[in-house]
Amino acid sequence: MKSASLQYANALADIALEQGAAEPAAKQLESFGAAYAQSAELRTFLVSPAVSVEAKHAVIEKVIGRLGASKIIRNFLFVIADHRRTQLIPEIIAAFQQVLRQRQGVAEAEISSAVELSAAQKKELAATLSRLTGKKIEPTYSLNPALLGGAVVRIGDTIYDGSLRSRLNEMRARLASE
Repeated sequence: MKSASLQYANALADIALEQGAAEPAAKQLESFGAAYAQSAELRTFLVSPAVSVEAKHAVIEKVIGRLGASKIIRNFLFVIADHRRTQLIPEIIAAFQQVLRQRQGVAEAEISSAVELSAAQKKELAATLSRLTGKKIEPTYSLNPALLGGAVVRIGDTIYDGSLRSRLNEMRARLASE
C-alpha cells in the first residue's frame, strides 16, 4: 500500500469515525469507486492534467449527487482532485476499508480446510480466532484437499497452520533429525 493512499485513508477515517459516519462513508466511497472503475471517460477526465480543478469539482459534484453521497465524501474527493491524486482513488478506497476495519477491531481471516466445515465448526473456529486475536473475525472459507485434514488460517501476515500435512511434515523432520 502506497504511503500517500494510506495518508488519505487515515485522514478520511479520522473524520468519518469522529462524526460517527464510518459505515455510510465506506459504502458511499465504494459506490464512487465502482462508478470510477466502470467509466473510462470519468477516469480519464479526473486524471487529466489538462482539465481544471473547477471542472473536476463540477463532475465530482454531479457524480456524488447521483450517488446520494455525503458532504464528507464530496469534500474528500475535492481534496484528492485538488492535490492531483485522482489516479489513486482505487488504492485509497482499499486502504480506507482496511484502516476502518483495523480501527474497529475487525480482522479478516482466510480459512482453508480439507473438508467442508459444518456451521457449528465454523462458529467455534471464529470464536477461537476471536479470543486468540482479540478482534472480531470476518471469516472467508475455502476448500483445499491437499491439506489432508485440519485447517490453515491466515489473518493479515500471520498464518496458523493446523493442517495434517503440516503435522506430518513436522513429524518427518523430527524423525529425520534423530
